[in-house]
Amino acid sequence: MSYAAAAASGPKQTPEEAAAPQPPEIVSSESASTSSLVDVDTPSVRTVPSDFMEQDVQTDTQADRHDREDAAERARAEAYLARKEGSGRARKADSFLTQWFSNLSDGASTALVVGNLTAVIGLSTYLGYKAWGLYERGRLGWKSVGIGAGIIAGVSVIEAVFGRYLYKGKKKQS
Repeated sequence: MSYAAAAASGPKQTPEEAAAPQPPEIVSSESASTSSLVDVDTPSVRTVPSDFMEQDVQTDTQADRHDREDAAERARAEAYLARKEGSGRARKADSFLTQWFSNLSDGASTALVVGNLTAVIGLSTYLGYKAWGLYERGRLGWKSVGIGAGIIAGVSVIEAVFGRYLYKGKKKQS
């Protein structure tokens, strides 16, 4: 028996039952909006003045850029003035120290050099003695060595700065 014969032997369907179901209807409640479209006949279209290309600032972006450049220029000028003022103070202190060291007599400058040398040797001896004591007790560590090296470096920097002024002062005197 064929499929068609088997289907024909079954109960009969009404034409409504045999028909395919109707697709659902979509009812549109919205109308198409044309408000965002530009109509050339309306006054919303803007025109450009005839002297547009001759203007210094043609857009808001250019105006913002000009404002940023002006602010940066003012900041550079203020930084230059602050640097110039600070260097004037440093120069004044430099000339004061140079003048003070140049006014020292030979005996006073020699005493100053001997005093500095004695202080450096004394400080080094004291730090070495303390480090040896820590080593013998087994408490000498990197932290202690770093602190001692920092103290010696600080004294060396101070000696170098004041030694430079002493040298300048003696150079001016001769």
